[in-house]
Amino acid sequence: MWKALENVEPLVRRGGMLFIAIYNDQGKASRRWPKIKALYNRSSKPVQFLLALSVCIATWWKRWVKDLVRLRPFETWRNAGRARGMSAWYDVVDWTGGYPFEVAKPEQISDFYRKRGLVSERMRTEGGDSGCHEFVFSKPADER
Repeated sequence: MWKALENVEPLVRRGGMLFIAIYNDQGKASRRWPKIKALYNRSSKPVQFLLALSVCIATWWKRWVKDLVRLRPFETWRNAGRARGMSAWYDVVDWTGGYPFEVAKPEQISDFYRKRGLVSERMRTEGGDSGCHEFVFSKPADER
């Protein structure tokens, strides 16, 4: 990831902008995910299904219960993923098997590019420790 972030910086011309999104470092959870993802990718189809099903239940059960209490069973599940053009199930499969998986804290990314002369224009962090952080950097048009 760091090499890729380094490689993209020279491609940003003076006055240009760089937009990136990086998964947040969640500590121990972030150390577990690469192991789960690697296991998924080297497993047989039945084991992959069981891993994805386990991740699905672990990540969705609270939303399923809330929908049931609201008398709208699986409403969130049915509507999830549409913005990305995939069903909730394939979103889970994509997450479970998406490898390689690397993370960083927002300040690590900001410091990394600041040291290379880019200016942080905007940053959006997801609530809590999960999700992706989105960054916009610019390369000043004039020499500084």
